[in-house]
Amino acid sequence: MDAASLAAIGLSIELAAATTAILLVFCTPLAWWLARGRVGGWLRTPVRALVALPLVLPPSVLGFYLLVALGPHGPLGALTQWLGWGTLAFTFWGLLLGSVIYSLPFVAQPLVSAFEAIGEPPMEAAATLRAGPLDAFWHVALPLARPGYLAGAVMGFAHTLGEFGVVLMIGGNIPGQTRTIAVQIYDHVEALEYGAAHWLAGGMLVFAFSALAALHGMQARRAA
Repeated sequence: MDAASLAAIGLSIELAAATTAILLVFCTPLAWWLARGRVGGWLRTPVRALVALPLVLPPSVLGFYLLVALGPHGPLGALTQWLGWGTLAFTFWGLLLGSVIYSLPFVAQPLVSAFEAIGEPPMEAAATLRAGPLDAFWHVALPLARPGYLAGAVMGFAHTLGEFGVVLMIGGNIPGQTRTIAVQIYDHVEALEYGAAHWLAGGMLVFAFSALAALHGMQARRAA
């Protein structure tokens, strides 16, 4: 395997790990509110639709609008330039922002399902023991929602690792900065280097299958 492919693998793993960590933190209060929140109930339907939007929106469409927003004349681009950060388009940080948005439903939805599955009895039992809302959340809800966190982490990491459309639109193809595994495979195919493309594509296939098989196996054991 050549140095360019190894660099793409390292960058993709870094991007996927950072994206997954950010989403697990960000999606925890969001998923709790969507599943069990008592305030702003009328907002849940549009917010659920917004969270799920990347599932049905073509990556090129999402990537295009993110590119416009991150550009020098876009609202986010103007803000980052005002802060002295320059524009985020065609940088790792731009890729990270796009990945967080594009992988949002893959982490949020398992957490929402996990929080919904808890039901009222455990939380009511915690309240009878004089546990405050935050204490009950940390010591009752989070442990019970652990399968949802595991599913969200696996799905978010695997989905980010294989991104192509959004990554190419926002980051382009800069070696060592924005060239991910998917873009590297595309480069190999364009250059008719099918052997090198097979190594990367086959590795991605094995990883995705293994991750999903392990996840389903753990879920089956918990349900048994």
